[in-house]
Amino acid sequence: MNEDNTITKIKEILDSLRPYLNMDGGDVEFIEYKDKIVYVHLTGACQACMFSDETIKNGLYETLKVDIPEIEGVINLEN
Repeated sequence: MNEDNTITKIKEILDSLRPYLNMDGGDVEFIEYKDKIVYVHLTGACQACMFSDETIKNGLYETLKVDIPEIEGVINLEN
């Protein structure tokens, strides 16, 4: 999969996860994909939630990895 297709797929997957984050008052913003790492920004309630690391690891990363196995990690960029 070329990088443009990978980014499109990442955005589609994040969009599919967005309603679950929104239910708790949070959201996720795609920042970039570089060197097999997805950079995002958790916003709203997710930004300060004590479970944000779990959301990244067990939610976003595991879901992305199913469809895009080359992804090696997801990093939340905080303001």
